[in-house]
Amino acid sequence: MADSYNGIEQPGTWPPRLVYDGSRRPLRVPYLDAPPDVIPIDLGRQLFVDDFLIQSTTLTRRFHRAEKSERNPVLKPETEVELDGGECPVAAPFNDGVWWDPADRLFKMWYHAGWMSATGYAVSEDGVEWRRPELDVVPGTNVVLAPRAGYRRDGCCVWLDHGAELPEQRFKMFQYFRSSGLLGEPWSGGEVYTSPDGIHWGEPTRTGRLGDNSTFFYNPFRERWVYSVRRSIDGVRARHYIEHPDFIEGSQWEDEEPVIWAWSDELDEPDPLIGDTPQLYDLNAVAYESVMLGLFAIFRGPPNPVAVERGVPKTNDLTLGFSRDGFHWDRPDREAFIPAARTRGAWDRGYVHAAGGVCLVVGDLLYFYYGAWSGESPKLRGSMVGSHPAAGVMYAGGSTGLATLRRDGFSSMDAGGSGGALTTRPVTFQGRHLFVNADTAGGSLRVEVLDQRGQVVLPFSAQDCTPVTADKTAHRVGWRSGDDLSALRGTPVRFRFHVTGGSLYAFWVSRNAGGASNGYSAAGGPGVDGP
Repeated sequence: MADSYNGIEQPGTWPPRLVYDGSRRPLRVPYLDAPPDVIPIDLGRQLFVDDFLIQSTTLTRRFHRAEKSERNPVLKPETEVELDGGECPVAAPFNDGVWWDPADRLFKMWYHAGWMSATGYAVSEDGVEWRRPELDVVPGTNVVLAPRAGYRRDGCCVWLDHGAELPEQRFKMFQYFRSSGLLGEPWSGGEVYTSPDGIHWGEPTRTGRLGDNSTFFYNPFRERWVYSVRRSIDGVRARHYIEHPDFIEGSQWEDEEPVIWAWSDELDEPDPLIGDTPQLYDLNAVAYESVMLGLFAIFRGPPNPVAVERGVPKTNDLTLGFSRDGFHWDRPDREAFIPAARTRGAWDRGYVHAAGGVCLVVGDLLYFYYGAWSGESPKLRGSMVGSHPAAGVMYAGGSTGLATLRRDGFSSMDAGGSGGALTTRPVTFQGRHLFVNADTAGGSLRVEVLDQRGQVVLPFSAQDCTPVTADKTAHRVGWRSGDDLSALRGTPVRFRFHVTGGSLYAFWVSRNAGGASNGYSAAGGPGVDGP
């Protein structure tokens, strides 16, 4: 067994073998049941989304929701292919992807253009105003993966690979297709592609067996490409897991290789107006700072035949999950992080899907892009290829939304006017300067450093700490003697945060005075030149 970047002991069998017993009990998270004795914190901002870092606290954890932009939808069906002849207009990520490309200093979006038709491409300077460049793949359009005779595109995922060994593999794509058999035997399955520019894609390679709305992501902590494979267990939607250091080779799995990974459990509550047992529709993930961040699309219903009969979109909400070992997910908050609106006439009435890459870092905010469906069609009746002879307007009116969150703002540790404290488990670091993400503009935050026995390490006492009385996502902490912690490098210590009238979101020890965390930046953002 080997320890990981955060001290978690890796099991001898990887990936772990889970068993689905039909009980819908929440899965245990081994590293929360038995945290490391000492936690290295050199990689990334340290988030308080769970108790992994916490020895004791009198603060209260509070989870936060993304805020939908007033500019929504930021992209809606307008072109001929997107309008789909008036049946099922769509211009929305169906997973697909949104990334910041530092090479061109542009936000780039890949999205589902027209229901089961093509893959469109848009760019933006600010992430809000999007334009469709005219490209040469289908001349005069912004289509990058053209419709193929006899094939209908379904879910997709796009990744910007900053570490690609070959320039022609800088962008990677997974695409699920449904074949009508026009040019041979009917077929449904996945294909993977690579591209130098995200516009011109090479020849496809078919994947192993999987279902629609499968996706993939890169886990840099393990340096592995992971396929999030949709398969059912006893008729229940679930996710299977398979990883490989090579994107293309990793897509060539045998049927028995992917292992059971994730499914919905009893803490995912039914929609009171629908009543169906929730299921896991899809799962997208990305490395953010020191954790893997997951967006779980929870399907509340109704089932396809009922949605067809009622002429409504299916109801998906996006909820959060976090993983510190790359496999086990902790889902402490089951409230919808980005919910479907559920109201007739709303552009995002239902069927909410995350974008590949999950989120971008834009200054002090995280940007989350998502596709959502209104269920409204100019022709009132739509159609689709597959098992449903008529889809009503279940898949009509897909547009793109933007939701934002404070950087690191998934959860905060809060204190009222009487104050409270949080003490970490023993940690080690090689940095010099302690930083916090905190909102104590109406209160204060002080920090002291403790040794393994709980004694204050002078001169880093709370009394000598300069109070933090600001709302900043990166605030350097200092003491009367200065702010250089380099004398404590490699020595297990605890940090004790004293908070009054405010919130603490994250902490980290930076190697430089500018506050760089050495963590991962999800799908990037302005000022971010790599992963």
